[in-house]
Amino acid sequence: MKKISYLFVMIAALFCSGLSAQDKAYIERTIGEGWTFNELGMKDIYHATVPGTIHSDLLDNRLIEAPFVGKNEESLRRLENKDWQYQTEFEVTAEELQHDAARIEFLGLDTYADVYLNGSHIISADNMFVAHGADVKDVLRAGTNKLVVVLYSPIKKTAPQWESNGFDYPADNDRSERHQSVFTRKAPYQYGWDWGMRLVGCGIWRPVKLTFFDTVRVSDWFVEQKSVSKAAAVVNNEITVDAVCDGKVYVNVDFRLNGETVSNASGMCTLQQGANIIALPATVASPQLWMPAGWGDPVLYDALLTITTPDGARVLAEKKERIGFRTVELVREDDQWGRSFYFKVNGIPLFAKGANYIPNDIIPTDFKKADYEKLFRDIKAANMNMIRCWGGAFYEEPEFYELADENGILIWQDFMFACSTYPSDHYFLENVKQEAEYNIRRLRNHACLALWCGNNEVEEGINYWGWKKRYTPEVFEGMKQGYDRLFNELLPECVQRLDAQHQYIHTSPVTAHWSNKAMLPYGDSHYWGIWYGKDPFEVMDTLKSRFVSEFGFESFPEMKTIMTFATEGDLHIDSDVMKHRQKSSRGNDLIKTYMGWYYNVPADFDNFIYVGQVLQGAGMRRAIEANRRNRPLCMGSLYWQLNDSWPAVSWSGIDYYRNWKALHYQAGRAFEPVITSVYEHDGMVDFYAISDRLSDIQGAVLKYEVVTFDGVLMKKGEQKVDVAANSSVKVYSQPRSFFTDEDMAHRSFMKVTLTDSRGVVLNERLHYFFYEKDLELPQVEISTDVSVSDGQYEITLRAGKLAKDVFIEVPFQGAEFSDNFFDLMPGEKKTVIVRSSEIKDGRKANFKVRHLRQTY
Repeated sequence: MKKISYLFVMIAALFCSGLSAQDKAYIERTIGEGWTFNELGMKDIYHATVPGTIHSDLLDNRLIEAPFVGKNEESLRRLENKDWQYQTEFEVTAEELQHDAARIEFLGLDTYADVYLNGSHIISADNMFVAHGADVKDVLRAGTNKLVVVLYSPIKKTAPQWESNGFDYPADNDRSERHQSVFTRKAPYQYGWDWGMRLVGCGIWRPVKLTFFDTVRVSDWFVEQKSVSKAAAVVNNEITVDAVCDGKVYVNVDFRLNGETVSNASGMCTLQQGANIIALPATVASPQLWMPAGWGDPVLYDALLTITTPDGARVLAEKKERIGFRTVELVREDDQWGRSFYFKVNGIPLFAKGANYIPNDIIPTDFKKADYEKLFRDIKAANMNMIRCWGGAFYEEPEFYELADENGILIWQDFMFACSTYPSDHYFLENVKQEAEYNIRRLRNHACLALWCGNNEVEEGINYWGWKKRYTPEVFEGMKQGYDRLFNELLPECVQRLDAQHQYIHTSPVTAHWSNKAMLPYGDSHYWGIWYGKDPFEVMDTLKSRFVSEFGFESFPEMKTIMTFATEGDLHIDSDVMKHRQKSSRGNDLIKTYMGWYYNVPADFDNFIYVGQVLQGAGMRRAIEANRRNRPLCMGSLYWQLNDSWPAVSWSGIDYYRNWKALHYQAGRAFEPVITSVYEHDGMVDFYAISDRLSDIQGAVLKYEVVTFDGVLMKKGEQKVDVAANSSVKVYSQPRSFFTDEDMAHRSFMKVTLTDSRGVVLNERLHYFFYEKDLELPQVEISTDVSVSDGQYEITLRAGKLAKDVFIEVPFQGAEFSDNFFDLMPGEKKTVIVRSSEIKDGRKANFKVRHLRQTY
C-alpha cells in the first residue's frame, strides 16, 4: 500500500477505460430482488428476502411455527443443523462492463458461506461481523448473471473444532451441552442468554452491493480529529483509494454547516495501481461543538469527498460523512476514594445516564429503520446521554450510530465477546483482527463513539466464576494467556493503530465481582448484588461505586405482550410457559420475594404482573438516584437493560413490542437534568439537588408540603438554595420527626418542589415515609374524561384521594404515552396523551386505568 502525504495534498485522476467525460464513472446497485432459497440438497424452492435470515424466510413461507409462541423455541432447535442455498439472477449491460472494474460486496453473511458467481467461487466467509467482497469484472457477463450463496450450519461447521479441542469452554449462556459458539464469530446471544431464546440460524443479513467504477474507488475515509477546541478543529483526512492503474486524480474535501462550506482542502496526487493512502489536513475555525443530550445541540457537519479527473470534468468517486467535532476522554486517575472512572466530553466531566443495549430482535433483520427511529425517541425521552452496546450482540446497523450522532447519545462500544474465554490460536486471532479492523474503520468517524471495550465480564469470569475449579491447571493457565493475547495485545493494538482518538479498556467491569465491595471504588462495576445477590435496592445508597455499568431487576411484560405467547392456562408464574420465558437462574420466584419486601403481593396473575412492573420501576429509580446523588464519587449509571430481543421476562425497561414498562418512565424521571432526591437514613431526611446543567442555578427555592392521602395539608416550608453546575449538593436536612409523627407517616406523603428564582418549576417529586406495603393507601375511584381523534386519545384523570402508581393500559402494542405509572395526588387533574396509529376517530375509546390500592 502506497502512502501519499502532503501538507496540501495534491490529487488528480486517470483514465484506464477511455470512456467519454459524460459517462458516469461509477454505478452502485443493490442485488436485492429475485432471491430464492432451499435446504441444501432438497428440490423445493421458496421465495427469499435479502437482507434476511433463514428463520425470517421460513416464517414468510409458513414453513415453521412462530418462534415466540409457547415453547416453540424448543422445536425449532432442529433447524440449526441444516445447510441452505440462496440464489438469484441479475442483469448486467455491455455498457456497464466497459467500466474499468466491478466489485461485489456482501455487507453481512451469517456466518459460514461460500459464494459462487457464474460458476466461479468468489468468496468464502466465516465471520458475521465483517463485509466480504470480491473483484468480479472478469466473472460478470453481459446479460443474465447467476449468483449462488451456500450457507452452512454453524453447529455442524464447528463440531470438529469442539471435538478436537479437548475441553468445553465455559460459555454457559450457550444453551447446549456443547459450547461451540466460542469458535464462531457470530452474535453470541443467538445461542441463548439469561434473558433470551436460542435461535441459531444463518442468512444474508445485510445488503449485497454491486459497484462498477473507473480509475479509483474510495475504500475508506478517516476524518481523524487531531485536536478540537472552541478555537479550531484540526483534522487529518486519511483517504484510502484503490486505483485500477497508475495515474493522477484531483481530490477535494468540503466541510459544510447548514449548506455553507466552512473548510476546504484539495489538491492533485499521483496514484499507483492498488491501494493508496492520501493524507489531507484541514482546519475548521471556531467549530460548533457536538454536545451530548442535555448539554446542548449535537452539531454535525456535512463532509463531502470527491475525486475527479485532473480537469475536474468528471467525478470518479465520492463519499459523504457527518462529523461532530468534540473530545471524549475516559478519566482514570487515583484519588481519595480509589481510582476514578468517568468521561469528559469537551473537557467537562459527564455523569453518564443510560442503559445497556442488546439486539432488538433474535431475528435482527426484522428491526427496520422506523424501529430504530422510535428506539432513539425512547432513549432521548428518558433523558439518557449514553448507551452501552453490549458484547454478546453484533456491531449495529449504520442507522443506529447515525441516530446516536443526531440525538447526542454517546455509545460505549464493546467488541463482540461476552461471558466466556475464547480460543487464541493464530487462525482465530487473525479472524478477530480482520473483524476489529473492519468495525473500527466503520465506526470511528461517528461523534457518538465514546469508548472501545474488549469484552463483557470475561476477566470477571476468570477470577470469580469458579472456572479455575472446572479445568486442569494447564487448561486454565492457557485461558488466561489467551485472554492476554486477545484483549491486552491484539484489540488494543488495533484501536491504537486505527483509532487513537478513542480509548480502549480490556473488559467491563474493570474492577472485580460485585461481591468484592472493596474493589468498587477502583473502576466500573456490574453490581448484581441487587437480583443475584438478593440485596435490597437500598444497598445502592451506600455503595462506593465509581461507575455502575450494569445493575438491574426483572419484571414480566404487560398482559397484552404476555398474551402473544401464552394462553389462559399459562397465566401463573410456575406454568411451563412462564418458566420457559424466565432464562435467569434465579427464576420468577425472586420477583415474588422482592415484591413481598416492599408491596402487598396480589393473589391474581394480572395484578401480580402490574405490581411487578411497579416494583421494578420504583426500585431501579431509587438505585439510579442513589448513583446520581453520590457524585462525584459515582459518575455513571447504566442499568441493565434497555430493551428485549423477544417477548419474555427480563430486566428490560421496554418490552419486545416497544411498550414502555414502569422502569422506562421511572428512569426518565431519575435522569431528568435537574432533580431533587430525598434520602432517609438514621432518622434524618436529607434533600439533595442534582443538576447536569452547565451553569449554576442561583436563588432556587426548595419547597416541601406534607399532605395526607385525603388531601389535607399538614406542614409546609421552603428553603432558598443554590445549585452548583454539574453537581450533586445536599441542600437541606431535618429529622423525620420535624415533618411528621410515626402514625401520620403511614397516611401522608411529602411533595418536594424545586423552582428557580423566577418561580419556574425545575423538578417535582413525591416522597413516602414507608414502603408501599406499610402505607395506608385509600380506596379511591379515578374519574376519566377522554377525547378521541385519529391517532390519539386525550385522557383527563381526577381523584379525590391519592391514587398511587396509576397505570393506563391500552390494547395497542407500542402505543406512546405522554406519561404513565405516575402518582395522582388528591384533587389533582392530569391529562395524558396516548398515541397509536390504531386509534381512530369515531371509535369508542379502549383503555383501562388501575392503581396500586386496587390490587389488594
